[in-house]
Amino acid sequence: MAHAPKAISATTAAAREAAVRLTLEEKAVLTTGASWWTTEPFPHAGIPEIRLSDGPHGLRLQNDERADHLGINDSAPATCFPPAVTLASSWDAELAERVGRALGRECLAHGVHVLLGPGVNIKRSPLCGRNFEYFSEDPFLSGVLGAAWVKGLQAQGVGASLKHFAANNQENGRMSVSSDIDPRTLHEIYLSAFRRVVIEAGPWTVMCAYNRLNGVHSSENRRLLTELLRDTWGYEGVVVSDWGAVVDRARSLAAGLDLEMPSSSGLGPARLVEAVNSGELEEEILDVSAARVAELALKVTAHADPDADYDRDAHHALAHEAATRGAVLLKNDNELLPLDPGADTRIAVLGEFARTPRYQGAGSSKVTPTQLDDALTALALAAPAARIDFAAGFPVDGPRGDVAALREEAVRTARAADVVLLFLGLPPSFESEGYDREHLELPSEQTELLAAVTEANPNTVVILANGGVVRLAGWIDRVPAVLEGWLLGQAGGTATADLLFGSSNPSGRLAETIPLRLADTPAFADWPGERGHARYGEGVFVGYRHYDTRELDVSYPFGHGLSYTTFEYTDLRVTRSGAGLDVTVAITNTGPRAGHEVVQVYTRAIGSQVRRPLRELRAFAAVPLAPAETRDVTLSIARADLAHFDIGAGTWLVEGLDHGVDVGASSRDIRLTATVTIDGDVHADALDADSTVGAWRAHPVGGPAIERLLERMRKTMGAAYPQEGSPRYRMIADMRLSQLAKLPIVPLDFDDVEALLAEVRHESPGASRTELPRRS
Repeated sequence: MAHAPKAISATTAAAREAAVRLTLEEKAVLTTGASWWTTEPFPHAGIPEIRLSDGPHGLRLQNDERADHLGINDSAPATCFPPAVTLASSWDAELAERVGRALGRECLAHGVHVLLGPGVNIKRSPLCGRNFEYFSEDPFLSGVLGAAWVKGLQAQGVGASLKHFAANNQENGRMSVSSDIDPRTLHEIYLSAFRRVVIEAGPWTVMCAYNRLNGVHSSENRRLLTELLRDTWGYEGVVVSDWGAVVDRARSLAAGLDLEMPSSSGLGPARLVEAVNSGELEEEILDVSAARVAELALKVTAHADPDADYDRDAHHALAHEAATRGAVLLKNDNELLPLDPGADTRIAVLGEFARTPRYQGAGSSKVTPTQLDDALTALALAAPAARIDFAAGFPVDGPRGDVAALREEAVRTARAADVVLLFLGLPPSFESEGYDREHLELPSEQTELLAAVTEANPNTVVILANGGVVRLAGWIDRVPAVLEGWLLGQAGGTATADLLFGSSNPSGRLAETIPLRLADTPAFADWPGERGHARYGEGVFVGYRHYDTRELDVSYPFGHGLSYTTFEYTDLRVTRSGAGLDVTVAITNTGPRAGHEVVQVYTRAIGSQVRRPLRELRAFAAVPLAPAETRDVTLSIARADLAHFDIGAGTWLVEGLDHGVDVGASSRDIRLTATVTIDGDVHADALDADSTVGAWRAHPVGGPAIERLLERMRKTMGAAYPQEGSPRYRMIADMRLSQLAKLPIVPLDFDDVEALLAEVRHESPGASRTELPRRS
């Protein structure tokens, strides 16, 4: 599609002028890192150095002498906000944007120009070791939250780096595995969040992934980095490699990768110079990338402030808010929670995680916190009248020692208590960047402890700390209450106490389904692949799309979460707004406490001609309500979000049919439903002699034309002509027109076929389709 040329900005013009002043060798150096975290400055051309740093839930600033991307060496203290797994469970874009703004202020204070995040890869399998860094199994939720985070960060003048582009959904073999994905699945599931963030938020950099996509390294994938990202989505920023992802520097530059990171010890620049001098690479391609890097350098350094600082207490308070909003109350039988903070109660706090919190994931996102709250201390402060007894119960990633003795001590403590708060979760060694999980189970010493404790005292609340879902089905029936804390960041200890004692109301909702067992998960049969290839055989049926469409039982569905109050949904209204829909519903807080209700809107394509999930998320909002308060909530659905990627047309199409609009509190807790008719896009696939009779009948021009021939066949063949809808009739519909013309019993010849083709070529209307938004 042709687009009108845009007027260039003053920064763009200055960057192009600066790049012109560079020699071939200097341009090659500019487009490759100078060190682990920095680019090369060229003062004579007015191009400053850029400093990049790991994120995304906190700044991991290292000096170049101790740099790494595995979280091994220390970094400067910074606020450790809850990772994406927890932030996503808030379902709150405004909160995500505020976290992004805070991260931007910390970057300015530390002299960082680009923060590496957010990660919007889809949680294809709960086994992915890096799922704690990603938002959701749903591309709409991931895209909306990712765009908000980017807007917040870049509002402070700090560049985001949207990652990992694309289809980086496992850690096993991540440096070279090929994610083999059909076009529809790729566009609808694995590219959708990236597209939304690029179009709505304009990240200043996009980071290519390590893996291959359909056999081609992401760093050398021109279809991905140029034709799709730039030509189709209109992206104008810098494409940067993941650290060490470049295979061949000349091929990657030609494909659209502007900046290789980190330093390649001179190999990358030398390869570019050699390629230009030999004629393998046009120097104009290098000029374009050099100008992009120069423009980024000018843009981010224009916001640098050597006097910048941030309020550490305020950022800790924001981390506390995010932790409180992201924890999900899964179960609360007989309203065991919240506990009474003023009661003279004996409470057993069990599990080493209460004293030694698991608050973030392992790998390149590992942050050194400015302070760290633990739940054991916070619980004592929250309930001064209670007697709190602690027992470790199990070791965490250390010497196992006498596990039986730790368990016996915990059981004795539980037996003497009125209520037990049992802290369980995954140790750091179970999940990390760099490797995937082998199963969904808690460590055996923890499940054995749980069995023993609940036998001693059934009044037990489980508090979980984990970056990816764990199997609950083996033990959850033994306990009346479960709080899924995910990874709560540096303020998680206090947030946990506030939730357990009711000073905060749980409002988190699951951003991923919790399955009954690993064998039920969508990618189970294809995970993690073989011989260097991961086949995405489940197609678009990822996450709740899989479980709900196949009517599989789950422990808890996508969007689920309990509260200490209750909400009523009434008065659903669906109206047309431009090309899209406005969905309005009245939400009333019918309970005794203030709280947030996460209103979720799903759509169903009724009678679709392609296989589609039972329902798909199209809009959501986290709505704060006081007791007895009613609020009308209006959520908009863009027409483009009703489209599917049509493999025949090779583009996005909206089908003309009835669409169900389901509003509820989870993908399986639908409170109100409406139906609206949507006009479809006009699109006619090209027809030829080898197109099937069915394809001809479905064509807007070919359909009426071939009906005239079929009517002639009916009259000639009489009773031998198959009845409409019969198996024999369906056989005819599947036959090629040329094949039908060859049969001696059919009154149809190739002159008839040629006449049909001439009619279609002469009269076929131009196809029209819903245009997806593009960056202006």
